[in-house]
Amino acid sequence: MRWPKGLDGLCYGGDYNPEQWPEEVWHEDVRLMREAGVNLVSLGVFSWARLEPAEGVHDFGWLDRVLDLLHDGGIRVNLATPTASPPPWFSLAHPDALTVTAGGSRLTHGSRDTYCVAAPPYRAASVRIARALAERYADHPALAMWHVHNEYGTWCHCDHVAAAFRAWLRRRHGALEALNDAWTTAFWSQHYSAWEQVMPPRATQYLPNPSQVLDFRRFLSDEMLDHFREQKAILRELTPDVPVTTNFVFGDWVPVDQWKWAQEVDLVAIDHYPGENPPEETAFAADLARGWARGRPWLLMEQAVVTYTGPRMVAKRPGEITRLSLSHVARGSRGVMFFQWRASRGGAELWHNGMVPHAGPDSRIFREIRDLGALLPTLAEACEAPVTATAAILWDTEAGWALQSPGFPSTEVNYLDAVRQAHRVLYRHGVTADMVHPSADLSSYDLVIVPSLYLVSDETAAGLRRYAETGPGTLLVSFLSGIADEHARIRLGGYPGALRDLLGIRVEEFHPIGDPVTLDTGDTASVWTEHVHLAGAEALARYPDGTPAITRHGRALYLSTRLDDDAYARLLGLGPAVTVETVRRGDRLFVINHGDEEREIPGSLLLPPGGYAVVGIPGGSPAIPPSETM
Repeated sequence: MRWPKGLDGLCYGGDYNPEQWPEEVWHEDVRLMREAGVNLVSLGVFSWARLEPAEGVHDFGWLDRVLDLLHDGGIRVNLATPTASPPPWFSLAHPDALTVTAGGSRLTHGSRDTYCVAAPPYRAASVRIARALAERYADHPALAMWHVHNEYGTWCHCDHVAAAFRAWLRRRHGALEALNDAWTTAFWSQHYSAWEQVMPPRATQYLPNPSQVLDFRRFLSDEMLDHFREQKAILRELTPDVPVTTNFVFGDWVPVDQWKWAQEVDLVAIDHYPGENPPEETAFAADLARGWARGRPWLLMEQAVVTYTGPRMVAKRPGEITRLSLSHVARGSRGVMFFQWRASRGGAELWHNGMVPHAGPDSRIFREIRDLGALLPTLAEACEAPVTATAAILWDTEAGWALQSPGFPSTEVNYLDAVRQAHRVLYRHGVTADMVHPSADLSSYDLVIVPSLYLVSDETAAGLRRYAETGPGTLLVSFLSGIADEHARIRLGGYPGALRDLLGIRVEEFHPIGDPVTLDTGDTASVWTEHVHLAGAEALARYPDGTPAITRHGRALYLSTRLDDDAYARLLGLGPAVTVETVRRGDRLFVINHGDEEREIPGSLLLPPGGYAVVGIPGGSPAIPPSETM
């Protein structure tokens, strides 16, 4: 990890968009930032049209003044390359660089992210603006970090993409016959006899080829990563002492393999916008970010002062901004950032709100922002130790992509749901989990959970077998794990394919269900069931027809159905559910009460509703005393 230049302790701030405001507001912004304890802002993320109003014509004067103002105010800058939002002149000059949907429609300028990452004009323009910014600001004393692009994830299916996809496939598969074999093109007369016949998975009559769809997502991830690398190389050349990152956005729609990307950024940074259950979703996102960073510190680059709950956008409850921010910090973030500093008065996200809301600084939100800015420096020492996690959950981006392919036996099966349930159950029972790549060393964990790991390589299977035989704890594998190889081809001979011998079972058939059934343990099984044969394992629970539903083979458990959360916890032998969030870092324990009732915490201390504390271990004396009721 390379930390933002010139910054000690925890980062605090957010996206700053001064071009949206008259220049006299800038001076008030800096004054309020100092009042709130802000020490880092992301600048210029969507400023391409202002920085380059015409091709090759740059206007840096306004940005010079902003950077100077921030520097004079003691505020460092995470300076962005604005390539996520090309200006109108670019789209008019290069219509071939606009996004084409899978259905063949070319989108028009009018929103952000309307570009084709494989289009040569776009790549050239991206490199030019990145170089211009680096040459201009390489020596500016406010520069602390480079922020390349914003939330990579734009899809395109145009002819530029088709050509780049074929080149990527040649590198991945080599000969055309190897591609035909990997994609099983003998099915539906899809055999390719020339590379020019291979296209992206555009809209088609019925089901697309799942192996083609999987490879296309891999390609998009690599193509966008090449776009990042091109800019990173320029920034590294001109500012070798300044770290370079981008902000990861999370979701089923994102064609980015963050495991691979995390090895390219100097600092893993994420954007997180929780919905229906903010505390649990925050813990999940933070643990996932720590996993991508492979245990190193990472940074919460964006969050909001509002919550997205289905069709509604509502203000966070009093104290919730602080509690969720502290959850990120407790789980490894080296700072707290927001989108955005000042709520916009117009534009597409005018209701997104900001650290300074529409109501201005005389508001509940800004007062909490100011109080959070005063609190964070007191936590810096407690954040020096690594997060202590006793459990691991295997997370594989590509396995999730493969499970999204159409034509599955059940549309109710969702990879993210399976992983979230595993994490949620551990969270509710006070167990901190690492999210780990399937290739990770698992030997230090007391519990390893493998939820619906559809794609399993021989190497991953060997690692799981090694843990089950020599590891210190329990291995739980759930349904739809080990089914296919890396090309999404089914492993024959019975499910779960690569993991049959490890689990001591052989699954003959899948039986997705509509109505739940009751197991002989009294637990309820839903969504998915299987016809399981024992091949060395013992049955811990059975379906109504007497066939095994949950099995054990040594220290390896197999779950062939979906249990409710309480039954899942009992299967894992977890203790009672906890009433506060606890995360251990070295000899300190972060404790956060997200509830509406007073709770007792370690050391016989009482934590008020919405309160938080950092207590020492052992002894229980408070390092950060319990907060007052928020």
